[in-house]
Amino acid sequence: MLGRLYEREDCSAARALEIAGERWSLLILRDAFFRGTTRFSDFQRSLGVAPNILAKRLEDFMDAGIMETHPSGSAGEHREYHLTEKGLDFKPVVLALSAWGDRWSAPDGPPVAFEHAACGGRVVQRLHCKKCGATPKLSQITARATKPRQPVSR
Repeated sequence: MLGRLYEREDCSAARALEIAGERWSLLILRDAFFRGTTRFSDFQRSLGVAPNILAKRLEDFMDAGIMETHPSGSAGEHREYHLTEKGLDFKPVVLALSAWGDRWSAPDGPPVAFEHAACGGRVVQRLHCKKCGATPKLSQITARATKPRQPVSR
């Protein structure tokens, strides 16, 4: 993880980065979401990540409530890592990052298509105003503080 680099930030994006902002973390989540990966050895084989880094990331996910473990195998000698509801709620973030990468970093086109399992249709994300139902342009989206900022103590 990134450490506590964002202590002065009163920002949900910064807090999310603390949990899943490191590249291996995002790739572990991607494999769990879209490949159904649950076993340590399968994550390691798929990603080529060092075992100590993978172990740390999985431990951090468990500490954050993103994943939980279940015994597997006939004698429960292995553990499987499963996404919790909190972990599954991160899936749209990976979809959004992938859409941006498809547009700006995929010269040969998208390497993966995200599809609706029930009908095979292409899945896309859209911004939506809860009040009026409009799909605002990016330039029309602003941020407003919902609580007063606390002074930073030094």
